[in-house]
Parts: sequence; structure tokens; C-alpha cells
Amino acid sequence: VNTSLESVVHGANLYLVQPFLKPQTTALMATGNVLEVCGNKLLVLTVATEETDGFLRFMQSANYFNYTVKVLGMGETWKGGDVGRSIGGGQKVRLLKEAMEALADQEDLVVLSVDSYDLVFSGGPEEILRKFQQANHKVLFAAEGLIWPDKKLAEKYPAIRSGKRYLNSGGIIGFAPYINRVVSQWNLHDNDDDQLFYTKMYLDPLQRQTLNMTLDHKCQIFQNLNGAVDEVLLKFGTDRVRVRNTVYDSLPVVVHGNGNTKIYLNSLANYVPNTWNYELGCSHCDDDIVDLSQLKYPNVLVGVFIEQPTPFLPEFFKRLLTLDYPKDKLNIFVHNNEVYHEKHIQKFWQENRNVFNTFKVVGPEENLSQGEARNMGMDICRKDATCDYYFSLDTDVMLTNRQTLKLLIEQNRKIIGPLVTRHGKLWSNFWGALSLDGYYARSEDYVDIVQRKRVGMWNIPFMAHVYLVKGSALRNELKERNVFVLEKLDPDMALCRNVREMGVFMYITNRHDFGRLISTANYNISHYNNDLWQIFQNPVDWKEKYIHQNYTQIFTENYMEEPCPDVFWFPVFSEKACDEIVEEMEHYGSWSGGKHEDKRISGGYETVPTDDIHMRQIGYDKEWLHFIREFISPITLKVFSGYFTKGYSIMNFVVKYTPERQAYLRPHHDSSTFTINIALNNKDTDFQGGGCRFHRYNCSLNSPRKGWSFMHPGRLTHLHEGLPTTNGTRYIAISFIDP
Repeated sequence: VNTSLESVVHGANLYLVQPFLKPQTTALMATGNVLEVCGNKLLVLTVATEETDGFLRFMQSANYFNYTVKVLGMGETWKGGDVGRSIGGGQKVRLLKEAMEALADQEDLVVLSVDSYDLVFSGGPEEILRKFQQANHKVLFAAEGLIWPDKKLAEKYPAIRSGKRYLNSGGIIGFAPYINRVVSQWNLHDNDDDQLFYTKMYLDPLQRQTLNMTLDHKCQIFQNLNGAVDEVLLKFGTDRVRVRNTVYDSLPVVVHGNGNTKIYLNSLANYVPNTWNYELGCSHCDDDIVDLSQLKYPNVLVGVFIEQPTPFLPEFFKRLLTLDYPKDKLNIFVHNNEVYHEKHIQKFWQENRNVFNTFKVVGPEENLSQGEARNMGMDICRKDATCDYYFSLDTDVMLTNRQTLKLLIEQNRKIIGPLVTRHGKLWSNFWGALSLDGYYARSEDYVDIVQRKRVGMWNIPFMAHVYLVKGSALRNELKERNVFVLEKLDPDMALCRNVREMGVFMYITNRHDFGRLISTANYNISHYNNDLWQIFQNPVDWKEKYIHQNYTQIFTENYMEEPCPDVFWFPVFSEKACDEIVEEMEHYGSWSGGKHEDKRISGGYETVPTDDIHMRQIGYDKEWLHFIREFISPITLKVFSGYFTKGYSIMNFVVKYTPERQAYLRPHHDSSTFTINIALNNKDTDFQGGGCRFHRYNCSLNSPRKGWSFMHPGRLTHLHEGLPTTNGTRYIAISFIDP
């Protein structure tokens, strides 16, 4: 055992280390974590004062390739300045200098000094040693195409025919004695600039020659991403993923997200080196997961935010109620910014006030901005030591997966959100990349992630609408209590920018189908039941709320009846649809009275008048025609074989039968190719009597079911009459289709 090397790597902050052995052969050899190439051994030195998400990712990639890593400075206070915004980083040189003093005489030791917070390995140590030997120098620095920190030094750099010309200090490889001779010259302060120190040394021709230094001009070992994003592509292999530099046709081993390219590095690290590939999918999705079945369920604060008029809000709260999670472990905080929704919240609270552990509502009277409200919700969890998780949930999120909260907690990430998308669109709750000005940019893999062609857990730069945050992260990394307010950014962008700058990774998971986003744009709240008008904007939610639960069985199980010849009877509307249509008509209130004179129709005269209100009168004609084409036309194809409907109708109306105004309708033919007649309320509960008699077949339908429609030919064959309603009020919806 080489005792002097062992003394350096002994103790805390040593990762994957085993005693280095004296060379046994000059051939390539790997013994555990000890590796020799042509008699040389490799030790990775990196500086990290705390275990950030970036550092843990760096170590994960090092572990994959079996690197021996010595961490310098762990637990120290960082005094090297903010190197992301200005000069600094001298503390790294000072720590490296101290570590190299004990390695100075190790002539066969190759030292690789790299950053860790924004760097991953794409290849193994044997490849680095081989490429370092091919460079035929004693010290090799990473290179980049941009000069920092002193642009005036550019002209002093040696001329090169091709490649990156300028030094980057984020990656240095060299024989231990030579690295020691470089860093032993450091006599500056911790907040002085490390890159400027190395640059001046490299630009000194005598030093460059004496220490046999050069740059990795063509990215054989080091790939700095700053200024080179367009040069880099992912190269997928069967077992791992590489980064390829297309300009130099090289496969760099060390990938460094220097400068403003950390977001791009995060994207690459979703794949490199073995995070995700086509053959194996996500290889780290189950790392460090929490098994809730073996633990006490954590306490969760659910922050619910209503910032604009939102369709289907009662349905949102029902989904919150049906989450598969102990309700005594859930505390609810609601910020409602809309007076219109106070009635919905009040009803839900009255019915479920004792279901959750706590239930707090902050209403529009508080006049909070979105940022202030979101800060308040997050701060409630931050201040409560028993709050294990904060689950932020906007009301435009419909969580159809009852396991969502459990699944997110099990992934054990500081911040993670479930993928939710708009139905039939690529609109989602995350961005895969950012533009130069910090706004949306589409990443190469965005569409595949949204469409779940690539399934896994993805490090992303922006998320909104729904996400889970660890309470411990709120009390540590995110202890700043104003994270949703920043310059002129909206609250979600402010949060994500603050989180990124704090070095915390945000993840989106599409490992399961979690739900969808609904559209709140152009939501008109001037009607009595506004969700009825959402058939275009939010068709899936509209169908779930308003179409009968057994409707699809018409096609899968032939779930319909034929009570009279060519009269087909089937379920189409939910009870909620029936009730809201009736409420809408009564709210409008201008029933026609069953008069022959009718200015609403062409010619102004109705031969067989009913006491009705037309869909056009309440502004529902376009929506009703869409309903016919989406839900009635497919049934027509099923029962009237060979007939293809246009799904067009001029006469669409709701009829009101009462003994006092109009109790029945005399025999008549409809002005249609076929007619639908939908019962909107219950016989024997809401009215007595009623029904329809078809004269040609002497057949009557006397017991209409709420939400069911019968459909029959109009002209020629099906002369019919409306049977008397003897008590109460009967409502039906009629359409004369293909007149």
C-alpha cells in the first residue's frame, strides 16, 4: 500500500476509495476501484462544501464508472464568492493546494481536478487515462470558446489551427507532481479568481513549457457547454448514453455545465450516463424511494389556489376528497381570488368540514396578489415543524389518479410534480428548456415526455400548477419566505428561478397517468350553469360531468332498447346535465306559451306549437349542435344502418308540460329525418302522466327515464302525440335533426 496516498484519502469525504496498489503490469487493469493504465493510477479531486443536488448527481455518475473521488472542503463555509455571477473561486485552488502537498511525490498518480455541482461523467477512468496519455503532456486543462474573466488576455493565447482556444479551470488533469507545482504557486485569497490564476500561468511561455501544459482543444476529455450547446448531441448506446461533440467528432468524458448552461446540463443528465435510454428506460426512478406501506403517513398541507374563474370547480373538490390518502393527515389551505366561486367553496366546506384535519380559506376580501397568497400557503408549512410535505394544487388541475399524492411522496425528491397536460394538446405543466430571456423554449425531448413515449423522472427548469415540496426543503434550502415574488415575473416563474438559483432540482414524473389540465381561458360566468358551455374548451371534463355513465355501453354492450318499431331508447345525459339544462331554461324564464304565432321560426307560424324555449335563445345552439354530432350521430350510424347524418338541426328546444299551461301535444309528424327526445326529469317524482304514442304501431312509451333519449324517424312513418301530463311539470329536450 502506498502510505502517503492513503494518508490523503483516509477519513471523511472519501468516496469509493480503496488502497492504491503498486503497478503489477503496464496493461489495462481494474481491481475493485483501483485502476491502472500503463502504470498510471487515477484519483479524482473535487471541491464541495455541501451536498447539493448537483453534487449528489456528480457522485452518482462517478459511482457508475467506479471512480475514486476525494471531496475537499465538505462542511466548510464557502468564501469563494458567487462564481456564477462574478469572479471568485480561489478557495478551490487553496483546498487543492493543501491536498496536493501529500501527493507531490506520486509520479505514477494522475490527478483529475473537476467541479462537482455542475458536472457529470460520461465515460470511465480508463478512457480518461488513455486520452490523457495520447495528449502527451504533463498537465491538461479544459478548453472553451469563450474567454473569462479578462477578455484583454485573448491575444496572448497561443494561436491554434482549430479547436477551443481558451482555458477553463473547471477541469484539470495531470501527473500529481506537476499539478502540485501548479497549485503550489497560489498565494491569493479565497475570493480571488481561480480561472485567472491558471490563465496567467498558462499564458506565461516559460511556465507553459516547464510544466508541459496544454489545453484539451478538441474536447477529447472535457466538454464545456458554455458557447458550445449547438455542438453537442446525445449518443444513445445499449447500456449508456454519451455526449458527442459534432464539430470535433469526439466523445468527451467530463461534461461541464459552466456559465449559463446549467439548465442544459440538467437536460443532458436526464440521460447521461445511464439515467435513461431506449432499451432500459429509467434506471434511477426507483433509487431512494420511500415505501409508505412501511411508514407512518406524513402530514401534508395542500395549498389550493383559485386565481381566476375556473370551470368544473365542484368536480375539482370532489377529486380532492377522493385522494387515496388518510384525510386526518391532510390540512387544506384555500386561496380564493374569485367572488363567483365563494358559493362552491362554502358548499364543499359545509359538507366536508370534518373530513380533513384542518380547513382554512382566505377569500377575495383579503385582496392578496397571487405571489402573496402562494407565499402564505408555503409559509404555513415552513413554520410548522410537523408539516412533512407541501402539495401545491391549482384548480385547473384535474387529478384523475387517486394515488397521485402517494406516488409523489414515494419518489422522495425535494420538489416533484406529476405530468398533467391539456387534452389533445402539447400544453403541459412544465417546460423542458428556457430561452435566453428565461421564458419557454421547447426541449428536444419535450413532445416525447408529454406523450409518454419516454417514461421516467425528468429534471426540468420550470413547473407550475401542481407540485410537491418537502417540508425539510422549505425549512433549509428554500427558507427564503418570498420565493414567489421576483422582479416582473409571474409567481410560478419567480419560484422556479429562485429554486434554480438555490441549486435545488425540480422533477416532473410521467411514470403514471396522473390527470389533465383544464382550460380557463374565455370562461364565461354570465350564465346560470356556466360549465354547460365548456363542451368545446374542455370536452373531457364536459363529458364526464354531463354524459350518462352508461353511454359507452351502447357501443360495447348494445345497451339500448327498442320499445316500438324503429324507436330506439338509450342513456345520454347525466342527472346533472338534466338538472342544469332545466335550471338554465327556468332562469331564462321566457316560455313561449304554446302559441301558433312564433317569431322565432321561419314564417312566424308553428302548426303544432309547444310551450318551449329554444337553445338559440339562451346562446346554446352551437354547443347543442356539437353535442348532437359528438354523441347522437354515432348512435344514428348504429341503428339506422347505411344512413349518414349531417348532424344538423334548426329546431332545438326544451318543452315544458304542465296541466295548467300545456299538458299534451296532438298527433303530428316532425320536420326532421329523425328526432331525439330526451327526458330531463323523473316520472312519479316530478310529474305524473306524460309519454309518447306512435299511432302507426299503436305503441306507447309511458315511462320516460331521466337522462334517456328516444330517437325515431320524423317525416312519413312515425306519426306521434305527446300524452297528457296529469300532475307536476315535465321537461324534455327535442331536436329535429336533418330537416
